[in-house]
Amino acid sequence: MIDNSENKPNTQQAVELNDSQPNDNTSHDNTSNNAAPNESGNKKTLTILAGVALGMLSLGFASKPLYDTFCKVTGYGGTTRQADVNKSEVIERSVTVNFDSNVSGGLPWEFKPAINSVDVQLGQSTLAYYEAVNTTDRAITGTSTFNVTPIKAAPYFIKTECFCFTEQRIEPGQTVSFPVIFHIDALMDTESRLDDIKDITLSYTFFEVENPTGKLAEKTN
Repeated sequence: MIDNSENKPNTQQAVELNDSQPNDNTSHDNTSNNAAPNESGNKKTLTILAGVALGMLSLGFASKPLYDTFCKVTGYGGTTRQADVNKSEVIERSVTVNFDSNVSGGLPWEFKPAINSVDVQLGQSTLAYYEAVNTTDRAITGTSTFNVTPIKAAPYFIKTECFCFTEQRIEPGQTVSFPVIFHIDALMDTESRLDDIKDITLSYTFFEVENPTGKLAEKTN
């Protein structure tokens, strides 16, 4: 988690960064009789294998860490991809990225993006901020999930730094800024089915953590 305690950034604007597959009846009857057990055995084996595969698939999706990893790698369900660095070229085409924020389960935080939207070129790294305020008199730990809409754009929306899936403890009355660095892969421009995309929304939702590990978010105010 990034230390926001010093040199608090100007959170009123997003920042562009420069990172840049002959038969007789007896014989016939014997053959038929021998084939029947084999066919029955094959069907039984296929049924067992199908059951094992289905069970493994269900287990994987029942495990949240595995499911989250699957989503982050594939962009499934509007989940963005993640990468260590931006390897995309910057091209002329641009889109508007809108920032959305939510809290779930009655979490008593004020959570919002520092700005509502920003225009970005495909391939250009951009830094944006979200802010959260604990409005209660007790320390609360939360964690966030995210998604991108339209869903078909998610595989091309890549974050190189993010505060999601990490416990964030905020003290009473404390305000914390959370940075996110992202870019939209220029390969999106090669997909004709994505030519209609002019706006993309990045949305985060914070949930309260019932049994936190005790990690403390850095105080910014």
